[in-house]
Amino acid sequence: MRAPILEVSNLRIERGGTVILNDVSWRVERGQHWAILGANGSGKTSLLSALTGYLMPTTGEIAVLGQRYGKSDWRELRKEIGLVSSSIRQLMADTEPALETVVSGKYAMIDFWGRITTADRKRGLRLLRQIECEHLTERPWVFLSQGERQRVLIGRALMGNPRLLILDEPCAGLDPAAREHFLQFLQRLGRQRNAPTLVLVTHHVEEIMPVFSHVLILKSGEILAAGEKPTVLTARFLSDAFGVPIRLNKNGSRYGLAVKREGRRVI
Repeated sequence: MRAPILEVSNLRIERGGTVILNDVSWRVERGQHWAILGANGSGKTSLLSALTGYLMPTTGEIAVLGQRYGKSDWRELRKEIGLVSSSIRQLMADTEPALETVVSGKYAMIDFWGRITTADRKRGLRLLRQIECEHLTERPWVFLSQGERQRVLIGRALMGNPRLLILDEPCAGLDPAAREHFLQFLQRLGRQRNAPTLVLVTHHVEEIMPVFSHVLILKSGEILAAGEKPTVLTARFLSDAFGVPIRLNKNGSRYGLAVKREGRRVI
C-alpha cells in the first residue's frame, strides 16, 4: 500500500501559552485535490507553515510521501512541496524574464543569477507550455499581469517536480476576469496526467473548482470538518466556520454563497 501524499497526526502548535493549532489530523491520498477554508485566524497560515517545515509542532507528526519531519532531512522534504503565495510574488526581481523565474524554482533561488543550462532551459520551456505561458518566455516580471505572475510562479514551483502543490490564496489581487481565467487554468492543470496533488487555500467557495474533490474547514485552530466536497461544503459547516448564517448556492459544478445579516441578504 503506497504512502499517502500527506499525513498530519495530532498536530498541536502552541506559542507563548497560546494554542494556534490543536489536535489536527488530516490525510491526503493520491488522486485527491483539496481546498482549505476558514475565517481569518482559523489557523490556515500556521498549518501551511507547519507543512512546509517553517513552524515546528509542539506535538504531533507531519509526513510527506512517508517521510516524517524531524526524522528525515527537512530541506529535502520541502522539495516535495511546491508553494505559491503572495510572499514569494512580492520578492521577484522586476527585470527577470519569465523563463528565468521558472528555472529558479529548481534552485529555490530568488533573483536568479546563474547560467541556465541547456537541460534547465528545455524543462523551463516545457513548463511554460504546460502553464500556457510560452509566449511570456522573455517577458520581464514587471510587465506580467497578476494572473500571468501566478501562472509563472506555479511553473516555478513545478520546476522542482513536487508531488504536492500548495496554492495560498492565489487569486488575491486578481480582477474578476483574471480570477476566472486563472481558476479555469487550475482546473485544466489539476486534470493533467501526473499533475501534483493540489491544495488550495481560500476564503471564497467560488474559487473551489470541480477538480477539487475534498474540503478541509478550520475553525479556531481545529478541524471543523474534512472529507469529500459534497459532504463538507455545506451551509451548516460554513455558517459555523464564519460565525454568520450562510446560504450556499450551487450552479452546475460551481458554488456561491449569500450571507444573511439582520434579515437582509448580502451577496
